[in-house]
Amino acid sequence: MTAQNATEKSAAPTCVWPLGAELGEGPLWHAAQQRLYFVNLVGNALHALDADGLRHTWQLPTYVCWLLPRKDGDGFMAGLRDGIVRLWLEPAVRIEYLHRPFDLAGLRLNDAKVDAAGRIWAGSMNAADVKRPDGKLYRLDPDGSLHTVLTEYHICNGPTFSLDGKTMFHNDSLLDRTYAYEVRADGSLGAARVWRQFGPGEGSPDGMTVDSEGCVWIAQWGGGRVCRYSPAGELLTTIPMPVAQPSSVAFGGPDLKTLYITSAWQGYDDARKAADPLAGALFSVQLDVPGVPAAQFG
Repeated sequence: MTAQNATEKSAAPTCVWPLGAELGEGPLWHAAQQRLYFVNLVGNALHALDADGLRHTWQLPTYVCWLLPRKDGDGFMAGLRDGIVRLWLEPAVRIEYLHRPFDLAGLRLNDAKVDAAGRIWAGSMNAADVKRPDGKLYRLDPDGSLHTVLTEYHICNGPTFSLDGKTMFHNDSLLDRTYAYEVRADGSLGAARVWRQFGPGEGSPDGMTVDSEGCVWIAQWGGGRVCRYSPAGELLTTIPMPVAQPSSVAFGGPDLKTLYITSAWQGYDDARKAADPLAGALFSVQLDVPGVPAAQFG
């Protein structure tokens, strides 16, 4: 099966949890638990959906922007509004701050992933004024050290990584642009190159992941679609969504052939919410090509 036709038989999205999150984000499939985690960022809520359909919700004291697994299995790594933390959910929520990197009011974390070397790459943005290029991309190494690797971003979204770990794809959503960077063994990055510039009607590139053929899946905020691209940036598959603002994607399920998609109603007035009634729901799509397991920090 070629990358070109790998998803021709993909089904339409199914709403699996119509929870109405203002800003659903950060889906993560936890294989050991057979559970999908995701956040309602501005709702200060972490949600989980078990493979058998059981639902869970934890309230946190502030924005929870992302959740990532630890290699040692001892809780999670998480991004809160004001810093990077260790997070335990059982028997009760417990938080331990590791880094508070912000020196400017209005900044917050936004999106993050772990690479094959066990490093976390986490972006930030100026939530008070997204047109300001105050966003940065940080790298948290397994030894706990935090490094600023990119600056002058508006809205950091992604990243995701090529199967060989040598390329990072990363979005500046305000510019409707996805960049590609060489990732060196020491965690430094090569020069940015524009991998894809999105045009009118396509929406803004938001959360992203890769599948087992190395193709890149991107949720396109405002475009009402999730798309699959070849490693070279060629559009291969478009999945129309029943919501205007799909926000992020992650593969899950026992065979990693379920693509989970979060969504949001952030920025809507009452009339627009009424016109987009499933906004903020969690969706799933069954695909022919599986994803790859989530990398773990450490």
